[in-house]
Amino acid sequence: MKYKINAFFIIPGTLFLIQSTFAQNLTSKIYPKDYFQWPLGLSPSMSANYGELRPNHFHMGIDCRTEQKQNQKVLAAAEGYIARVKIEPFGFGRCIYINHPNGLTTVYAHLNDFIPELEKYITATQYRLKSWRVNVEIPSGLFPVIKGQFIGYSGNTGGSQGPHLHFEIRDTKSEKVLNPQLFGLAVKDNVAPDITRLALYDRNISTYEQTPKMLALKKVNGIYSVSPSLIIVNTGKVSFSIGAVDRSSGSGNPNGIYEAVLYDNEKVVIGFQLNNIGYDETRYLNAHIDYKMRSSGGPYLQHLSKLPGYNYGVYEMKAGDGVINLEDDQTHAVKIEVKDADGNISIIKLEVKRGTLLTPQSQNGGSPVNIHNTFYPGYINVFENSNISCELSENFLYDTIRFQYKEINSQSLFPIYQLHNASVPVHGYFPVKIRAVIPADLKDKVVMKRSWNTKKDFSKAIAEGADKNWYMGKFREFGQFQLMIDTIPPVITPAGFVNGMNCSKLKSIRFTVVDNTEEIKNFIATLDGNWLRFSNDKGRIFVYEFDEYCAPGDHNLKITVEDQVGNITVKEYTFTR
Repeated sequence: MKYKINAFFIIPGTLFLIQSTFAQNLTSKIYPKDYFQWPLGLSPSMSANYGELRPNHFHMGIDCRTEQKQNQKVLAAAEGYIARVKIEPFGFGRCIYINHPNGLTTVYAHLNDFIPELEKYITATQYRLKSWRVNVEIPSGLFPVIKGQFIGYSGNTGGSQGPHLHFEIRDTKSEKVLNPQLFGLAVKDNVAPDITRLALYDRNISTYEQTPKMLALKKVNGIYSVSPSLIIVNTGKVSFSIGAVDRSSGSGNPNGIYEAVLYDNEKVVIGFQLNNIGYDETRYLNAHIDYKMRSSGGPYLQHLSKLPGYNYGVYEMKAGDGVINLEDDQTHAVKIEVKDADGNISIIKLEVKRGTLLTPQSQNGGSPVNIHNTFYPGYINVFENSNISCELSENFLYDTIRFQYKEINSQSLFPIYQLHNASVPVHGYFPVKIRAVIPADLKDKVVMKRSWNTKKDFSKAIAEGADKNWYMGKFREFGQFQLMIDTIPPVITPAGFVNGMNCSKLKSIRFTVVDNTEEIKNFIATLDGNWLRFSNDKGRIFVYEFDEYCAPGDHNLKITVEDQVGNITVKEYTFTR
């Protein structure tokens, strides 16, 4: 029997509907379709949608096309007030937050400039705080806006890789990010998702300890199937993952899907929806995908099962965690529905049955036998010896791993210690401690380096222990770890500017700053003894745009740069404006 329940809840000023059809599909969310307008004065077009899969995170909004140009006018999507402005070198770059009477907040990111009155307010705040990087809460009555009001210019600041506007809709109180496509923003889509891959896993084994079986797909009369249609497996438990993309009408850009649901013999087992995700939860993408496959250069595959250490729910479990039990020796009819935010659906159908068991059945998720050799989700996992130790909190692993360790160049002054490998994700920062005897005058110059392939991370290493011969850094990836002594100060290089220069025709002064550990702790510029605002978009070049804080005449410019272990470089310049 099927039960249908409609539940309403109210955020002041609007009405939201949650519609549930139990034992048949997932809970659907219905939001008001005419409250928000497109946030640009251009024809609606997306280059990326909500829920697209990105390194270590879901894409949490929609990317609105700006015709490959910067400085397009950005408009308030609804009535409200500018509640916050954030400026940072990466991430959103220059960003505006607008609170609305219906309890929601809209976000406008990667901007170049704000409206003049807001620009003036933020500039004064930066000089008061003596910081270019700011996160400014603004009183509610200071900058009210109406629907469609001009608030700033689009750009390419922060983590953007090309001109566009990143737009979000959030619940103001919880800061959960909602899917803007569910609000009827006018991007037409009547194209069903493309399902590109189907993978099968032996779930008596950790997902990190296997390579899944890839099943070839073919599409006949709108339904995807596999050949042969009956898959015989040599295990009693299986799960699936899919590769899929969606496309808007008239666009070939591969976007993310909204929903996928797994059926076993016509019964809903599990599904996921990409909506209502918080930024404190977005790293769980690494539990949602086959991380091992992706980290080795393979495609994104989205699990249709909930890994043991996945504590957050884009998943809705109806009849289990997505692992199908085949121990009844029956043929199981499996169906997978993949849906976009406009309700267009693609379907996979196949059958699966247990064959002869070729390997002993091992337990995945039982009590730990040897914590030093096997790491389990849900437990504190520790590895330690006389040279190195690491400790993972109980929520840091998503599935079981047989922990691997080795030493490289063990006879050198600073050996390399390999802690497992970077094909297994870690959810948060964990401490790594390495023992070394270092002269007292260099103890505060110790840096720990983590490397894997071409990627490098650095952390200031803090001396610990009774003898202060253990050095601790924090990282959130496995890899190869090594101590190093850093006594090299950062290098400051002017770009298109020389000491004593007449700058009357220049619009800006630029400096590049490079450090051997890639981490700059402080950059301070003063003009005639007063703090001067240099921007640092994308963390590459420090730029001062000439403004009212630099009057005509002769000036002294002092640049002070400090790295993470306290090495300092100071440069002084004179110029005429």
